[in-house]
Amino acid sequence: MKSGVRVFATMVLAAAGGHMAQGLARWQTIPTPPPLPAATRTGFAPVNGIKMFYAEYGRGDPILLIPIGAADADMWSAVIPILSTHHTVVIADSRGHGRSTRTDQPFTYDLLSSDYLALLDYLGIERVALVGASDGAIIGLDIAMHHPERLTKLFAQGANVTLDGIFAKAADPAASKAAAALWAADYRRMSETPNQYDALHSALGKMWDAEPNFTAAQLAGIHTPTAVVMSDHDEWIKPAHARYIAHTIPGARIVILQNVSHYAALQDPAGYANAVLRFVDGG
Repeated sequence: MKSGVRVFATMVLAAAGGHMAQGLARWQTIPTPPPLPAATRTGFAPVNGIKMFYAEYGRGDPILLIPIGAADADMWSAVIPILSTHHTVVIADSRGHGRSTRTDQPFTYDLLSSDYLALLDYLGIERVALVGASDGAIIGLDIAMHHPERLTKLFAQGANVTLDGIFAKAADPAASKAAAALWAADYRRMSETPNQYDALHSALGKMWDAEPNFTAAQLAGIHTPTAVVMSDHDEWIKPAHARYIAHTIPGARIVILQNVSHYAALQDPAGYANAVLRFVDGG
């Protein structure tokens, strides 16, 4: 996930509202997520040799939320109550992230995709609308290419499909630094191996340095209804690259989120959730 969590810095939070120091724009801040709401079902799924934390909310047609790389599923906590009003919402910590365990197996997007497909099998869910941010969006594209029968729709926010689709450094590092600090702190609080965040980050870095490498032909083969979602202040994904993805996937639509960055679900959860619902429940 090329989301900026390679940068480690101290997160400075304002006392009111959990935002960074006053004077920054919304897209430069990372609000502290509220606690996860009470789940209808939660636990650890035995998936591909790991224990994968999951939680389920609400009732209705299912939506699977897959977080940014290095982030835990709590990044969705303010989005869940809106989506779960009319949908079953499933969240999970990707392998090695948050509360989920990992093995020594190298990270690849195919492996992460297989974890989420196995989780759906474990939960008895045949098809979902998949909402992914950054790494989550790349996982969604991988599933749309190789297992389209499992998806009803794909809301892919902040994805790159080749290594040249990202900026070498964040265009503005403020939110990325805050996100890095937040997720490192979450890991130390949640994980069975609280002292191994640096090791996790190193393992993810090897994947980020080599993947993804999706071809135009692979993208053109996606027939899942897809929204390619751009943030107007995304500090990692080149705008031309996002437009390339949208123009290459047949019938894909472009959704532009306003006054947010790569971390849009944290910065404007209501706007994010409503964009998801317009796409998932729309024609």
